[in-house]
Amino acid sequence: MSQRQIIQVFEQYQKSRMHFVQTVADLATRPQNTEILQNAGVMPMLHSLMLDTVPSIQQTAALALGRLAEHSDSLAEAVVKEDILPQLVQSLASQNRFYKKAAAFVLRAVAKHSPELSKAVVDCGGVDALVLCLEEFDPGVKEAAAWALGCIARHNASLAQSVVEAGAAPLLVLCLLEPEMALKRIAASTLSDICKHTPELAQTVVDTGTIAHLAQMILSRDAKLKRQVFSALSQISKHSICLAEMVIEAEVFPAAFVSLKDPDEYVRKNVATLMREVAKQTPELSQLIVNCGGLSKMIDYLGESRGQPRLPGIMMLGYVAAHNESLAMAVILCKGVPQLALCLSEEQEQIIKTATVWSIGQIGHHTPEHAKAVATAGLLPKLLELYMDASSSEDLQAKSKKALENILKKCSYIPALEPFLYDAPSNILKHVVCQFSKVLPHDSKARRLFVTSGGLKKVQEIDAEPGSALQEYIKAINSCFPEEIVRYYSPGYSEVLLQQLDTYQPA
Repeated sequence: MSQRQIIQVFEQYQKSRMHFVQTVADLATRPQNTEILQNAGVMPMLHSLMLDTVPSIQQTAALALGRLAEHSDSLAEAVVKEDILPQLVQSLASQNRFYKKAAAFVLRAVAKHSPELSKAVVDCGGVDALVLCLEEFDPGVKEAAAWALGCIARHNASLAQSVVEAGAAPLLVLCLLEPEMALKRIAASTLSDICKHTPELAQTVVDTGTIAHLAQMILSRDAKLKRQVFSALSQISKHSICLAEMVIEAEVFPAAFVSLKDPDEYVRKNVATLMREVAKQTPELSQLIVNCGGLSKMIDYLGESRGQPRLPGIMMLGYVAAHNESLAMAVILCKGVPQLALCLSEEQEQIIKTATVWSIGQIGHHTPEHAKAVATAGLLPKLLELYMDASSSEDLQAKSKKALENILKKCSYIPALEPFLYDAPSNILKHVVCQFSKVLPHDSKARRLFVTSGGLKKVQEIDAEPGSALQEYIKAINSCFPEEIVRYYSPGYSEVLLQQLDTYQPA
């Protein structure tokens, strides 16, 4: 065999290897093929081809592995068991940028499935290797590495800590400054995944100057970037007063309010989430949002949204109102109560209903004026209905009951209280009767209306245990009326009159 023929044999062998890995990589893009490929023993074959002398074959083999691992955790586990990760990590430091992107993709595909698989990536030195990739010149390599680090960090605080300890945070902040939009998005997303776990991790990220850089991007025209920016700011703000104040100091508000009308649903939702996380911290931070016009913007947002995106906005109103009666009145004056009533009637998801009744309770429990605002919106019967409805979740029933009780304890609006004399169970009824016992002694018109509407008669029919608080409230109500009127409306009084008729002798 001549030298030329030998060369042709080697070239044919190389072409066959390349054809094989390309075919596997193409087949791996379709989930229905992955199990067949695994059963055919493709993992060991791809592992050996990653050691090939031809760089393009190595890269394509890594790409095929990543696509297989991405589809299911069982295939990702197969990559780990095949002992492929150490080889990938080792080669990250020496190979070209195309291979580095493919290798980072494999690490991401494995890590995304579970904390255990992410731990396998960490244990083989994957985090340190990925952090080194963040220092590469090529933006594609940085993007692939940042994405993989985000998949590791998102699972739990321990894994996020390993990413931080490897020095990723300052390099991710530098990625925010790069001109490539895709790299900015992934860097912001990964910072968000790190910050979400603990105040300490969020503080570590903040100490790198992250907030100032994120704040400069809130008016970006790129919706996907804004999603991640607002998500990261929310994850920072939620942990403590100090961190929320740092976000405020970056002058995020009122500029962020514009994005409550952004065409992108996730941008709008993440802005609402940010407002919620800031507002819940202190009355002062809530007041700042109110002073910037944030309440009216949020109520408009609730009117324009449906479903899950409403949830952070509903909760934000509740947090603002919970702080003090002045802020709760601000929610009322901005027409927040009618909007919450609409949310309660329009939404079917239990979690949204639960958040709504909680917020209503936070608004109405402060003073009689606050309670009246809730009552005149027709919300008290709705709260009772949700509490009594067997199809309501335990949490929804509990929060409906608590909101109803807290509002009734402050409510002095007679037209809203009277229907509860007829419909409410005993544990709710006692609060209603208690309020009548407080209002009637001081309002002659209310006493007259209470008699003519049948309220006094209904109170006499209540079966209260001797010595109970309910019996004491009934006694207090009865003391507001002449004894003859109370007797007239008491059960059995007509029989007493008839007995008197039987014994009556005309003159």
